[in-house]
Amino acid sequence: MDLDSTRRFSSRVEDYVRYRPSYPEGIVPLLERECGLKPEARVADIGSGTGLFAALFLRFGCEVFGVEPNADMRLAGQRLLAAEPRFHSIDGRAESTGLTAAGVDLVTAGQAFHWFDLPAARAEFHRILKPSGWVVLAWNERLVEGRFLEEYEALLHRYGPEYGRIDHRRMDAGVMDDFFGPENWRLTGFPNEQRFELAGLLGRLHSSSYAPPAGSEAYSRINEDIARLFEECQQDGLVAFRYETKVYYGQLA
Repeated sequence: MDLDSTRRFSSRVEDYVRYRPSYPEGIVPLLERECGLKPEARVADIGSGTGLFAALFLRFGCEVFGVEPNADMRLAGQRLLAAEPRFHSIDGRAESTGLTAAGVDLVTAGQAFHWFDLPAARAEFHRILKPSGWVVLAWNERLVEGRFLEEYEALLHRYGPEYGRIDHRRMDAGVMDDFFGPENWRLTGFPNEQRFELAGLLGRLHSSSYAPPAGSEAYSRINEDIARLFEECQQDGLVAFRYETKVYYGQLA
């Protein structure tokens, strides 16, 4: 996890909390079947951010160690999960979690793995996992289909010069083979969706690290173009973000 990636969401925390999608409940039954997940499991959620992925496992009964290097995101997660005694907030990184060796049953990363230094993170996951432990990586991958989502994607490329470089769609089978070992992982997808009024759509946009910063000319221009696109595509005052939630799971070779 490079130093810049640990800071880049600090100015976007409130939008992230309000407008990022949660994760499908079907992930837990999948992991029960495929990975032997049990309510008493100890989970290290790496890059835990505002706690969206951790919440899924806490509801199931797991003890979760949320490892997050960004102080603002970590505090937001602590606020969200303040009523959960089984949640432990850790100031750490994927490559240096601060957790004890062989102490967790499951390592998870929701919308975070693409920021990690993968060789160093892999070594750290090996260290903290029990010998029978599993790694679960999840992304809400926004679909690009239909006029609204296709034009929204084009605006990200036009106004977000970093977008192509950090797009998590680069996490493909080759990356997973390198990380888990060939044939050591599986992929399952789940449908997911959000519906937004214009204010929510703009909030969702600006929760992303690649969106133009407030005060810039590009910020004003993309807001204008998003508002225009919304008016042209909205139905009953809403537009839909459709996702495929991709879940990669496996044991490290």
